[in-house]
Amino acid sequence: MSSTKANINVKIDADIKESATFLLGQMGLDQTTAIELFYRQIIAERRLPFQPMVNPSVSEKTLDERLTEAFRNLDVPTVKLEVDENGSVIIDKDKHPDLYDWAVNG
Repeated sequence: MSSTKANINVKIDADIKESATFLLGQMGLDQTTAIELFYRQIIAERRLPFQPMVNPSVSEKTLDERLTEAFRNLDVPTVKLEVDENGSVIIDKDKHPDLYDWAVNG
C-alpha cells in the first residue's frame, strides 16, 4: 500500500458526528484513525464489516401486509367460520347476524 494520503469529504448528520467523535475519544481514537480502520476491515473481509438490512417502510409492504398490520392494531373481534365439504362458508344467522347480512346482501 502507498504511504500517500488522500482526503475523504463526507456530509454526515452533526449529532451522529458528535456522538461518534465522543465515543471514539473514549476509545483513544480520532475520526481519521476510525475511518481508516473501517476501510482496512472492508479490504480485509472484502465486504462491509456488518450486515446492512433493509427496514421496510409502509410503502414497501404489500397490501396484505399493511392490512394485516392494521387489523392487528385494532381491537376487532375475530370470528372463526365453518366451511362445508365444498369449501363454502357456513354462517350461523343467530350467532353472527351482521356477518350473515353482509354475506347475503353484500
